[in-house]
Order: sequence, then C-alpha cells, then structure tokens
Amino acid sequence: MKKLDKDSLKKLRDKLRRSSRSSIILRVGLGTCGIAAGAEDAVKVIEKELKKHDIKDYEIQRTGCMGYCYCEPNVEVLMKDMPTIIYGNVDEGIAKKIVVKHLVHRKLVDGHVVDRPAPDIWEKQ
Repeated sequence: MKKLDKDSLKKLRDKLRRSSRSSIILRVGLGTCGIAAGAEDAVKVIEKELKKHDIKDYEIQRTGCMGYCYCEPNVEVLMKDMPTIIYGNVDEGIAKKIVVKHLVHRKLVDGHVVDRPAPDIWEKQ
C-alpha cells in the first residue's frame, strides 16, 4: 500500500467531510463505550431539539468508537462556517446546548470541547 503524504491526507479528509448533502452533520459515537455511557439518550434529545427549533437540513450519523472513550458520549458537529468540533460527556443537558448554542446561535459549548480541527483547518475558519 502506498503511503499518503500530508497533501493527500488533506484532500482525502476534505472529500470525506463533503460526502453529505446536509449543511449540518452530527456524528454520534455509538460504540459499546458510547452506548454504555448514554449516547442513545443523547441522540434522542438532539433529534427532539432539532425538531423543536425547526432545523431541517441536518443528518445524524451514527458511528463507532471515536477514540475518546474517557469522555463518552461523544458528538462531532460539522456545519458550514464553523470549525468541526467534537464534544465529550454529552448528557441530555449538553445535547440541548449543542443544538441551541452551537447550531442555532453558532457558539461553542464551553467546557465540553474535546477536540478541534487540525491547525491548518482552524486557521481557515
């Protein structure tokens, strides 16, 4: 297998990021650790809040382990003109804040960001 250089990895990352037609993508870690920590409840709250705030152009993607088992449940948020963020310890209250504060008001939910984009992406935001 051919090794990928930095530019090839950036292109692949960008291609994967644009694979959805929705303007908002919410990826929820539903590996065994996420399920045990309550990720399914977080998904239900997110879906309820999205309907409550009449947000329609979204996609919830259920994924396996994101590698942040220490702070499950995890939710990754991708949306236009905002940095891609992974939130950790997403209980029902934080799930509501993600929808209201991040998606509606376009502000980060302080205290729950566990990962942010690579510096080359962050600088473009």
